Amino acid sequence: MSERFMTIPEIRRTAKRLLPPGPWGFGAGGAETETTLRRNRQAIQRLAIRQRVLVDVRKVDLTTTFLGMELPMPIAIAPMGSLILFHPQGDVEMVRGAAPNGNLAVVSGVTGWPVEEVAQAAKGPLIFQLYFVGPRPWAQELLGRVEASGYRAVCLTVDVQVYSRRERDLLLRFDPRAARAAAPNPMPPDLDVQARLTWDDVAWLRSILHVPLGLKGILTAEDAKLAVEAGVKIIWVSNHGGRQLDHTQATINVLPEIVEAVDGRAEIIVDGGFSRGTDVIKALALGAKVVAMGRTMLWGLAVDGAAGVARTLAILQDELSRNLALSGQTSVRGLKPSLLCRAE
Repeated sequence: MSERFMTIPEIRRTAKRLLPPGPWGFGAGGAETETTLRRNRQAIQRLAIRQRVLVDVRKVDLTTTFLGMELPMPIAIAPMGSLILFHPQGDVEMVRGAAPNGNLAVVSGVTGWPVEEVAQAAKGPLIFQLYFVGPRPWAQELLGRVEASGYRAVCLTVDVQVYSRRERDLLLRFDPRAARAAAPNPMPPDLDVQARLTWDDVAWLRSILHVPLGLKGILTAEDAKLAVEAGVKIIWVSNHGGRQLDHTQATINVLPEIVEAVDGRAEIIVDGGFSRGTDVIKALALGAKVVAMGRTMLWGLAVDGAAGVARTLAILQDELSRNLALSGQTSVRGLKPSLLCRAE
């Protein structure tokens, strides 16, 4: 079925047609007025690529490295919760979709499957996204299982101090979190833990982990500096896809200041509104090492499971390769901000 899809918008339209209103609204929506959701896309679209010509582009290299891992391209699957709403095998099927070429996938901390089972289904590298929602012994036990299963890093999500008001869900009286009720990585009842997280918890996580620690949800140079000073190895520039704080900044707009603050001391991932190959080029030119995509992968999962995810990745790979060539670039490595300019 998936091979019939030729474009990313076609996959999205099919997913909207197939999904019930509740899951579609949860996947597509953002917080409150959805200003942040729209701002992410608008900020990306306001950047133009400066096209260079008369360059031999018969060979375009999409490979990159991340934390020493060899990746086929600088696109990762972002973590998403409640994937059972979109496919019966959810997280397991999502990482299977990344498997054909060994793409990087980030597994949600609220996965509906044991972290071990998800890892067994993957053929490419995995990162685990941690929602720190319980006491330290609970987190230490879970992360021990994560490390034993072969995950290459852990990223603590830091922008969920409280759960936002997602008005599409509220209007539909739809609670996507109900799908997590029978989660095999059980959460303690104290969900206020995230509201009281501090840099002390970051230091504690570093002390118990044997893999690199990242922070997901960084939006300012100030916090990026604190993170690298704390020994964090992944700075994940994210506004939760517009799903947490409404009216905050677009991630691509804050990316340059964060890259400057990090100054090569950590790897940088960015997400937030990225859905096409040209979007990836823009993020790489501004200093990101990897671009993570959530909704774009979600629609692939909804239309055809792992095959739909794999098809989505294949289309993105083709877009990225062709548009690099058309830009006069032969590699995803070494792209510079001078490749871009503002264009209203």
